[in-house]
Amino acid sequence: MGSVGLLNGKVGLITGAGSGIGRGCAELFAHEGAAGVLVCDTDEPGAQETARRIEAAGGTATAVAADVSRASDVQALVDVVVGAYGRLDFAVNNAGISHRNGPLHELEEDDFDRVIAVNLKGVWLCLKYEIRQMLQNGGGAIVCTASRAALRGAPVAAGYSASKHGVIGLVRSAALGYLEDGIRVNCICPGVVNTPLVRGLDPARIELLERQQPGGRLAEPAEMAEAAAWLCSERASFVTGVALPVDYGWTAGS
Repeated sequence: MGSVGLLNGKVGLITGAGSGIGRGCAELFAHEGAAGVLVCDTDEPGAQETARRIEAAGGTATAVAADVSRASDVQALVDVVVGAYGRLDFAVNNAGISHRNGPLHELEEDDFDRVIAVNLKGVWLCLKYEIRQMLQNGGGAIVCTASRAALRGAPVAAGYSASKHGVIGLVRSAALGYLEDGIRVNCICPGVVNTPLVRGLDPARIELLERQQPGGRLAEPAEMAEAAAWLCSERASFVTGVALPVDYGWTAGS
């Protein structure tokens, strides 16, 4: 793809890249010159489609099915990146799920456990194994996907909001812990994005979300990817520990 880009020659992995924000990141990173992108998702056909789209555009990608809530899957994921491309320069820990909206006292324990396992434990596991590898590389850049719900309360999505608040805590702790090792760790906090998850909501709910969003529209995955690409690039070399809202001013009005 382009000979000069934000991520020229870099290699890395993106979780939750079978659709939505993850796919947007994978495609943009390849467009910005990444020499190799490992595309990960529990949805293997989705991951393969993302890799196919990247390769059709002239990039290099490998698709892998993995569950980030399982340590063995995450460790294997990092091993595959290193085996395929020789190193790990960047990572976008984007995989996440939601649960059924409703009051906190009606949230089922299994739903809470699962959203914490994927959204919070999954990010911790990814950081654990990515950082281990980046310490051998001599540095790297990691971006985790939090949410606007990590910056304000979400009364009908308490478990989801708690998991994303936790992501910010992990990111800030990791950023401070590895300053001297050349590893930068940041997160983006997206507003409501036009993804398959959102498009699957009731049309009335989607309309409400659009009305509530400053600007009157949902974000596109590519708009989240632009922020993640910058944070993973050398242009953000003095930026670490940041929780960056990408919500067109939604949190500014809080």
